[in-house]
Amino acid sequence: MDTHTTRPGNVGLGDTMICLSVSFLKVCNCCGRYSAIRKYLIIAVVCFIYLFFTVHVNHTSTRQDKRPDPWTRNSVYSQKPRRTYQDPTEGEVNESLSPTRSNVVYITLKSKRHKPAIIRGTVRPKLRRKKVKVRAQSGTQDKTKDASHDTNIVDKQLGYSELDGSIGDYSSIRIYSERAPPWFSIDDITAMRFLADSKITQIDEVAPPGFSSLILFKSATNHTDDADACRKCCGIVRRPLDMSEVFAFHLDRILGLNRTLPAVSRRFHSLGEGQPCPVVLWDPSLSPAVDQPSERLSWGSYQTSLKYKCWHRGIKPKPEWRCTIIHHHEWSKLVVFDFLLQIYERLDKNCCGFKPRPEDTCVELGYHEDCTDKDSIELTRIVHRRHDPHHLVFFNNKGYFDRDEENLDFRLLEGIKELPDQSVSVLRSQRLREKLLQSLFLDQQYWDSQGGRQGIEKLIDVIERRAKVLLTYINAHGIKVVPMNS
Repeated sequence: MDTHTTRPGNVGLGDTMICLSVSFLKVCNCCGRYSAIRKYLIIAVVCFIYLFFTVHVNHTSTRQDKRPDPWTRNSVYSQKPRRTYQDPTEGEVNESLSPTRSNVVYITLKSKRHKPAIIRGTVRPKLRRKKVKVRAQSGTQDKTKDASHDTNIVDKQLGYSELDGSIGDYSSIRIYSERAPPWFSIDDITAMRFLADSKITQIDEVAPPGFSSLILFKSATNHTDDADACRKCCGIVRRPLDMSEVFAFHLDRILGLNRTLPAVSRRFHSLGEGQPCPVVLWDPSLSPAVDQPSERLSWGSYQTSLKYKCWHRGIKPKPEWRCTIIHHHEWSKLVVFDFLLQIYERLDKNCCGFKPRPEDTCVELGYHEDCTDKDSIELTRIVHRRHDPHHLVFFNNKGYFDRDEENLDFRLLEGIKELPDQSVSVLRSQRLREKLLQSLFLDQQYWDSQGGRQGIEKLIDVIERRAKVLLTYINAHGIKVVPMNS
């Protein structure tokens, strides 16, 4: 009994080949009786039939070998049925081949998606800004706003009609999740959207009492020319070089200080040669904390007020303490903010605490030469609200990111014995970078103007290094970290 076992897919294949060979030999023996032409013709026909039959048999056996092997145990494919998939674009049924024992790849044809998927945390594509036609005051001509029209506005006559704002439902303030970051209030988000997307009807140069001249834009909802009555419908346009105002706003909210005015980045075709400019919400209630020349706040009087903790715990200060109306804790909050951003104009306008550059304001105006009598140096830009005189408002927050750790202004920290616990806890949490990235991403104009994430990361690197220096200073000088709730 023959012990050889033949698989079902190969039954009779060897016998068939033997029969073909025998038949071919018989045909060759018979060809001896024919002429040469007939011999060659018969041989050619036989060869063609032989080749066709051989190729057909090999192809059939190959397909049969790919079928599951019922004699092979532990086969992962032995119980899998064959499936058919239909291509929705062609309407034809394509039979999938059974997988081989190696390099198995499953391909699933899915139907086309009729509606786009809702993907959170993605960046919306930029929309092209359309040219807006502005109707002249006479109402008889329509002129397209172009560069030549914009350049004529950077004169003393800044009043004009610019229908510049959002495009449909598009906003440069990107909030893709259900809620904004927790350090922003509803009023902050409302103000940011107003500054970024509102329709601008006029830009004027104004000089509020106690302030230098400001470029103020007015929205379509404003029906007054009075800067004092322009509440929540006007914004201050800063220079493109002052873009750090936007970073300062986000840092202020993350540190829990809440002392800066909302600021965003916005592109004006009529100002700054089309570059993005920082715009800050205008508050007509702002007033200098010392608005009388006889009540000058010098460095010496400031240090004395820190010593006696003016207005702390509701204690009314004595005249010899030389206190202002500002609460003691407000100076501690200001110091944390100014040190991280290295803002020197408020507490050290003469640049006596560091080595300034030739382009710094204190050098250009010659203030740096007057550092001999430090106690008589006047503090500037100390601002509060008229209805809330005890709390500071951080105004004109131009920061400097190009100052290394060897040239920081430690004079800002002199006389400070306490710092706010909420701000210090954020610096110690090692989550400052994460929060700044999450916060600054909301302002698309600012994000793009700084070179995207790569540029933002470089700015955060500077703040993180200064935060480490500040924490080291706190430990070395025994600075107390206390609650400073308003």
